[in-house]
Parts: sequence; structure tokens; C-alpha cells
Amino acid sequence: MADDAATIELSLPELREVTGFAAACAAPALALFEDARPGDGRPRAALDAARAFAAGARRTKLLRDTAWAAHRAAQEARDAGHAAAGEAARAALAAASAAYLHPLAKATQVKHILGAAAHAARAFELAAGDDPDAGAEHLATARPLARPAVVAVLRRYPPAPPGGARPGELMRRLDASLR
Repeated sequence: MADDAATIELSLPELREVTGFAAACAAPALALFEDARPGDGRPRAALDAARAFAAGARRTKLLRDTAWAAHRAAQEARDAGHAAAGEAARAALAAASAAYLHPLAKATQVKHILGAAAHAARAFELAAGDDPDAGAEHLATARPLARPAVVAVLRRYPPAPPGGARPGELMRRLDASLR
């Protein structure tokens, strides 16, 4: 039996808002992936699935399948020496995964809300020669995309967890600025 103190309320419309936010944050970085890995449509498919869910489609196996495919694309891009493209694909993975935000009051769930923005910001940093200003600029564009429903959901969870290397730092920075 679940402990009521360990759960939060999370409606389907709120889940759609969070997923739409994640997709909007990941979308600008998609070009970094597609420039480095032309012809690989896996991250775009993950973003398309996230957008469809946010627009009212059912939460189906397609979301999970496209998220896993984007994950594989991220690994392949990284292994081929395209670090920025890998982070861009991780942003798409995170956008599709946002549909699976759980109503568990755990800091790790914040990754489902803000992970896409953090990975996209890291992709922009890497594309700019590891320039932190490029990541900060993306976070600044992501903040206004978080509509009140997204911020309300975020505030129900504990702050973003420690760790996660540079994307984790970026996620914690965005988290602090939205609360």
C-alpha cells in the first residue's frame, strides 16, 4: 500500500502541460543533433511523440519506444564524438520521458520536468565550445515557457537532486529560478 505522505496530486492535464514544456525546451537543440547526424530521426520522433501527448494523444508505448530510441541515438552520437548532438538527443529523450512523471514526492522526479531544458542547455554549451553563457541563455529562454501549471507541479516536488554532472547543475539552476 502506498504511503499518502509520499505521493502528490498530479492530473492528466498537468502531465500534458509538463510534457509540452519539456518538448518546447528540447526543440531548439534538435538542430544540433540533426546537423551532426543527418538522417537519424529518432530524437525528432521522440519530440513528436511528446508533442502529440501534450496536445491530447493517449500515453502509449510509442512514447516509451521513441524515448528509448532517442537514448540510443544520444549514445551513438556521443560515441562518434558529437557531444553536443548527444546532449540534444538526451533532451528529446527527456521530453518524451516527461509524460512518465510519477506522483511520487521525490527529488528525482524533477528530472522529468526539467531534464529536457537542462540537456538542451548543455548541448548549446558544448556547441559553443563549452561556453556556460550559451547554457544560461537557453535557460533564460526556457523560464518563460514554464506556464503557471508547470511551476505549480514543480513546486509540489522537493528541489532537484544533487549530482548529474553539468546537466544536473543546469537543472538545479532552472529549478531554483522557477520556484
